[in-house]
Amino acid sequence: MTRSRAQDPNVCGVTAAIAVIDGKWKTMLLWLLEPGPQRPGELRRRVPGLTEKVLTQTLREMESDGLVHREVHDVRPLKTVYSLTTSGRELSEALAPVSHWGHRRLEKLAASRPS
Repeated sequence: MTRSRAQDPNVCGVTAAIAVIDGKWKTMLLWLLEPGPQRPGELRRRVPGLTEKVLTQTLREMESDGLVHREVHDVRPLKTVYSLTTSGRELSEALAPVSHWGHRRLEKLAASRPS
């Protein structure tokens, strides 16, 4: 799905929302930022397989979409902190029922597998 669909007024709302969270890491980063601000290094340590380059790119996309706020503290070395914006919190709350559905589905799948 292209990022331009996130701003296209001629698509359904679900498509526009999915365009904003489309990608391998965005929903995970939303979830990790729910409790509060995090430094990029902390996020990277908590997500095995996520490279610094991809983390930076993903956070920049999320910032561009208004989901996260980037704050740079003027100390040496520079300290960058990311947090959810109001829009990011709203999206995270809207995704909570989808998350619950996903967990229930995984439980059903696990229960139906032969031992």
